[in-house]
Amino acid sequence: MAHSHDHASQGHDHSHGAGHVHGSTDKKRVLIAACLTAGFMVAEALGGILTGSLALLADAGHMLADSIALGLAWYAFHLASRPATGRLTYGFGRVKTLVAYTNGIAIFVIALWIVYEAWGRLQAPAPVLGGPMLVVAILGLLVNIGSFFVLHGGDRDSLNMRGAILHVLGDLLGSAAAIVAALVILSTGWTPIDPILSVLVSLLILSTAWSLMREAAHVLLEGVPPSLDRDLIARDIEATVKGVREVHHMHVWSLDGSSTMATLHACLDEGVDAHQAVSTIKKRLASEHGISHATVEPEFGQCADEGEEHDHDYEHEAASHHGHHH
Repeated sequence: MAHSHDHASQGHDHSHGAGHVHGSTDKKRVLIAACLTAGFMVAEALGGILTGSLALLADAGHMLADSIALGLAWYAFHLASRPATGRLTYGFGRVKTLVAYTNGIAIFVIALWIVYEAWGRLQAPAPVLGGPMLVVAILGLLVNIGSFFVLHGGDRDSLNMRGAILHVLGDLLGSAAAIVAALVILSTGWTPIDPILSVLVSLLILSTAWSLMREAAHVLLEGVPPSLDRDLIARDIEATVKGVREVHHMHVWSLDGSSTMATLHACLDEGVDAHQAVSTIKKRLASEHGISHATVEPEFGQCADEGEEHDHDYEHEAASHHGHHH
């Protein structure tokens, strides 16, 4: 088995190298955005308190969470570049997905707090200083546009990067809402516009946070990547690789939302060169399905896991997928 694993390692290293270049530039981008966001968050919180604007305070709340989230995102990139250890054999790549999931929860909590706060403001409208509020909101918008462009050039496939962009996008919308609210207050004196726009921004952010959390959870649960179909891949190998009678016990998952891995058993016809078959399967998985790292167990005759009492999971899986490709 050891010799057949080399090919996957070589293929895996190649893709990992490309990802590493992305990772280091993404890491710098996230750090710049974190510093910009944290710096202005203090100014916006003070502005919100002085002007009495919930829209500014809501945006400052977003920016506080975003500073922390961007800091965590930076730390996740920092950890991901560390090599694998004897205890963490896959390295720290999945920390980025964990952070993306945590970010989603943080956005949820803040958005719900803003909705609750806005409800109170609508019951008892508070005075708002439109002029200073407008100045602070415009400055906030400029800072957020800067952060957004810094992050926008990063790797769009990275869940961690998308989580960071989502935070900044929320801030951008918050600043835009605060500007609109300030202009309405200055021209009409109608203060309920402030909490109403805060709620609208929160609802927009909630929907995007939900989709980010769903994607991150799918990766953490080691689900098959959305772009792939495990059963179709198994049938493809059976149809195209000479000497492969059937493929079973196949698992396909993503480590961090970008690099895909697989394990499978390949039942071979008698007399087939196992090394050649394994090598061909790995090449097929890499070229046709984008699976950069695969472990293939070649078998002749009976599956090594069948009839073994100690491995109920495999027996159960074999039974449940019997119709697919057993």
